[in-house]
Amino acid sequence: MAIFQHIILLLCLSLFCATSLVSSHNRHYTTPSVPRLTDLFSHVSVNKSFSNVFGGPNIKILNNGSTATFALDRTSGSGLASWNKYNYGFFSAAIKLPAGLTSGVVVAFYLSNADMYPHSHDEIDIELLGNDKRIDWVLQTNVYANGVSTGREEKFYFWFNPTLQHHYYSILWNSHHIVFLVDNIPVREFPNNGKFSAAYPSKPMSLYVTIWDGSQWATHGGKYPVNYKYAPFVTSLTDVEMVGCMVNPKQPNSSCSSASVSSIDPVEGPDFIKLSNQQMSAMVWARRKLMFYSYCKDTSRFKVLLPECK
Repeated sequence: MAIFQHIILLLCLSLFCATSLVSSHNRHYTTPSVPRLTDLFSHVSVNKSFSNVFGGPNIKILNNGSTATFALDRTSGSGLASWNKYNYGFFSAAIKLPAGLTSGVVVAFYLSNADMYPHSHDEIDIELLGNDKRIDWVLQTNVYANGVSTGREEKFYFWFNPTLQHHYYSILWNSHHIVFLVDNIPVREFPNNGKFSAAYPSKPMSLYVTIWDGSQWATHGGKYPVNYKYAPFVTSLTDVEMVGCMVNPKQPNSSCSSASVSSIDPVEGPDFIKLSNQQMSAMVWARRKLMFYSYCKDTSRFKVLLPECK
């Protein structure tokens, strides 16, 4: 009887944990008040600012070009890339993620120049990783420079259900720092503080938005692959903002003019070169409440503390 009671207790605990995990995106946090950087810029038209990079039939442009949907199905994922390349700027979009069983699904909003520099590319990633009904969608951030991962993975849960409505995902990139924001709340700052002066993203990049099959690694290290029984997986994109220093990397003398630099806040403006006390406080809140993995604390992976973690 004691053994039977023990088994029942374990089952109850398991069910409690599963229930907790399922409902964890419904945490009722009072979020910090922060400046709404996304209110400072105009939205760009998706159909006039992006080109298809793959999965064209799975992309639909709606609402006179202001909105796009991307789908992943058995045939293909899909994605867009900005026509222009930028050397620093503010990049943002409101994204609504697919609901239901989305294990292995990856929705990515990121900057990259791998098309121009395949062996020494820069990249600034927001990757949204699907769930297996027992955990939430996960936000993962990365930074690459010259083909090397200099700002490795940090992972966060959300304080909301990202499948119910659109939420803002933003990247600020300038010569001072890289900042990742969710609904205008900073969740990670990667400063250009000299520790990686030779490996700070500095080459012009395009903005990409994609959905694709990350079965090999995305959910629990690849334990749960995409289940196409639940396809298509559709994500929606709107309120896109791309403001920064546009350059033509094919022209050696192409650069931001002094006039354009002084007029573009994301490059050198006072609201963007340093996080305010309000933003710093909000970032501390997000990292304490929502971050569940940082490579700086992964002693099984890194036996010696990395320079930027000290």
